[in-house]
Amino acid sequence: MLIINKVTLFSHAWNEMRNFYVDVLGFELLSQTDDGFEIKAGESVLEIKKYHHKEKPFYHFAMNIPTNLFTSAKAWAKSKVELNREEDDDEVYFSFLDAQSFYFLDPSGNIVEFISRYSVSPESGAESFSAQNVLCISEINITTDEVRALGNRLISNGVPVRNGEAIREDGLNFMGEHEAGSFLLLGPRKRRWIFSDKESETFPLSLVINQHLDISLDREGFMKLKQVKHNQANS
Repeated sequence: MLIINKVTLFSHAWNEMRNFYVDVLGFELLSQTDDGFEIKAGESVLEIKKYHHKEKPFYHFAMNIPTNLFTSAKAWAKSKVELNREEDDDEVYFSFLDAQSFYFLDPSGNIVEFISRYSVSPESGAESFSAQNVLCISEINITTDEVRALGNRLISNGVPVRNGEAIREDGLNFMGEHEAGSFLLLGPRKRRWIFSDKESETFPLSLVINQHLDISLDREGFMKLKQVKHNQANS
């Protein structure tokens, strides 16, 4: 089982990001300092920290949403942002995942995906969607030139490739079990993210998964893994 408890990303547009997620989209602000802020994304925490280098980091991440609120969530998002398009479509159904998604960009240029996973995500009792209906962060990219080495390290730490597939050095690897509905997206640089004109690049990030595994990636794409026990309230 792969559960993404916390994701920490970096941004060159820290103030705009806070305003976007808290004031425009309506996510709950958990904490804020001079260097970053945290919001509640269902069972996960998304932390955005100021980036102090010249690059402008961007990432791809997905949030699971209730399966019965996809249409409502899409209308909610369209009232606040412009949805990304791929071949004139502003949503996509993935048959191999039994899932439906739409995408938009935030002020940092992150490719944000809202996804209903029909075989694993629950329905909601809510009649209309709000940010409080997000279930969790369910995908985050790990982009590196060392795809095979990092993939093998993740496997040895209990994060398999989906469906027991072999690691692909030239493609996107879904690290995690299909039944859990959450994945680390391990892949190389210079591959295009769908529903965008952006190519994957390596930027620093850190994650907490399964309440005990800390994963961090530095600016060069080198990964550190550390087993640490986290309390539920702090993750």
